[in-house]
Amino acid sequence: MITNFFIPELNNHDVQELLFHQDGATCHTARATIDLLKDTFGDRLISRFGPVNWPPRSCDLTPLDYFLWSYVKSLVYADKAQTLDHLENNISRVIADIQPQMLEKVIENWTSRSDYIRASRGSHMPEIIF
Repeated sequence: MITNFFIPELNNHDVQELLFHQDGATCHTARATIDLLKDTFGDRLISRFGPVNWPPRSCDLTPLDYFLWSYVKSLVYADKAQTLDHLENNISRVIADIQPQMLEKVIENWTSRSDYIRASRGSHMPEIIF
């Protein structure tokens, strides 16, 4: 996916200032993957084995982790798709139905999370419920 889709797509945009924040899934932090991403992003790669270490509480900084996956999953599996085509259609439909207003709220929440995390210097915040 990185080689066949992601990097070619990046070549269509000006991404000289873009940082890439990698998650910690084992396949995502394999040496070959990290080397490929380092070649693409240089010192702008945020990853477990990249030049920039993950920030504390990094999953709280990533809207895909704290919002999108569970939201999409709850709707995609609501009707218990029985075929791969049905599942793919559900995924496409749910993603296409996400409204800009929802994404604006996600960004507002992300800003609040970032402020809390910055104020706490990345420490654990048990009193904060996002």
